[in-house]
Amino acid sequence: MSIQILMPALSPTMEEGTLAKWAVKEGDKVSSGDILAEIETDKATMEFEAVDDGVIGKLLVAEGTEGVKVNTPIAVLLEEGEDASAADEAASAKPEAKPAPAESDAEKPSAGPAAPEPKTAETPAPPAPETADGERVFASPLARRIAKEKGLDLAKVKGSGPKGRIVKADVESARPEAAAPAAKSEEKAAPAPVAKAEPASADAVKKLYTDVEFEEVKLDGMRRTIAARLSEAKSTIPHFYLRRDIELDALMAFRAELNGALEKRGVKLSVNDFVIKACAAALIQVPDCNAVWAGDRILKFSRADVAVAVAIEGGLITPVLRSADTKSLSALSGEMKTLAGKARDRKLQPQEYQGGSFAISNLGMYGIENFDAVINPPHGSILAVGAGLKKPIVGADGEIKVATVMSVTLSVDHRVIDGALGAQFLEAVKNNLENPMALLA
Repeated sequence: MSIQILMPALSPTMEEGTLAKWAVKEGDKVSSGDILAEIETDKATMEFEAVDDGVIGKLLVAEGTEGVKVNTPIAVLLEEGEDASAADEAASAKPEAKPAPAESDAEKPSAGPAAPEPKTAETPAPPAPETADGERVFASPLARRIAKEKGLDLAKVKGSGPKGRIVKADVESARPEAAAPAAKSEEKAAPAPVAKAEPASADAVKKLYTDVEFEEVKLDGMRRTIAARLSEAKSTIPHFYLRRDIELDALMAFRAELNGALEKRGVKLSVNDFVIKACAAALIQVPDCNAVWAGDRILKFSRADVAVAVAIEGGLITPVLRSADTKSLSALSGEMKTLAGKARDRKLQPQEYQGGSFAISNLGMYGIENFDAVINPPHGSILAVGAGLKKPIVGADGEIKVATVMSVTLSVDHRVIDGALGAQFLEAVKNNLENPMALLA
């Protein structure tokens, strides 16, 4: 029996992808594990393998096709003895929906907020009515709202709720004689509900610029994911910010000494390598900050997995350095270079960029003095690292001197980390960087 090959979900946030390249053609015999195609996801370009043996009967999606939805048929695989007619029949068949594997709340990936459905303001429940004797009629808000819509006089409806309270079932089963008299013409009409404001559409925005030439840039999967996740982060995470200045002169001298000793091994440590190691050590020193938000609870970790933002064409991605607290500076430097190269080539695998409890974003290399970074959920915090600049400072002896100073800003999820705790963590980072020899211990 012929088999439909469906567009796979190669990352937790993938909803659609680009079929970048076919590695097979119609009539090719394939075995389980053979590479069928290269798929561009919202994060990387990944190889897609066959899971069954057979012959490629029909390619349903052309190379370079963008926006192919997950679980859309992209090819037909024929089993032994089947001919091309079976491929045509399978191609026209509706793909069978496959249930997603069960996940706990903490394991569910965050794919960004779904587009909100249009909403209108809910009609408020009318005020509690009174009987002819001026006594109040007790009814639930929902019952009053339904009664108003049906034109019922609640004073004529018998309640079945506690102490005779009128509930939904009472008004839904009310007899016609409970119909309220026609409203008096002099009564004021209820104000019209106010519609919820929605973001401006692309057409509405373009109308503002009819007098100027512009180019429309289509969003790829990565840009859409970045937009969705960062919008989710800023709208759902209660950010607050902690800032410190860190003196780097001791670190710069120590780095120069280490690089001289490591030169023969082809290792050259960067300031960012020291920042990664210092943050990993701080996560162990202040363990309550080594945590993530998991919906209705906090998850705390015993090892420091540090994500580092890498700029790539069209966006950014955060590969994760696992157990960074246990690795040497040279090991972290080599691993970071490897992951950054794979990121720029869009060859990172999901296990190389998923997870972590904390992230670093370093724009100091671009001359940015300081900035505020957006937390990447479910992380509890992210450190924004600025440039090391020569500045006048007041020394411990009260004398003014010149020092290399780096400004850092810790963005914190207040659900996970409180202000005093975040301050302890940032103090640990500062101490680790200003006393770099301790990072070798």
